[in-house]
Amino acid sequence: QVQLVESGGGLVQPGESLRLSCAASGFALEDYAIGWFRQAPGKEREGVSFISRSGGNTYYTDSVKGRFTISRDNAKNTVYLQMNTLKPEDTAIYYCAATGHWAVGRDNWRRRSKYSYWGQGTQVTVSS
Repeated sequence: QVQLVESGGGLVQPGESLRLSCAASGFALEDYAIGWFRQAPGKEREGVSFISRSGGNTYYTDSVKGRFTISRDNAKNTVYLQMNTLKPEDTAIYYCAATGHWAVGRDNWRRRSKYSYWGQGTQVTVSS
């Protein structure tokens, strides 16, 4: 059974850090590029970050550049999102998604339709 499972969310204060994990089962994560998305209440799901199969290409939405870092460990079938200096506006449910399309890259990684598999999400709340 193909599955993506996110973990690592929680309640933190502004300025603190969290590391999210996205673990894959039922398929080899190394064959897929991975995107992290988030959805805040009343808002559309938006792309946060992307990492290519090899990890050689990474992209971020402007609001998280310099604060978030995406990485992957293909041997562990896991992708990570290190989130530092968290802000209240980072509060959302965070999802990871996998795409096998070779054409997904800098110009279109935010398009949700490009992703075949999605996790169930993990809640991140940043509040004092």
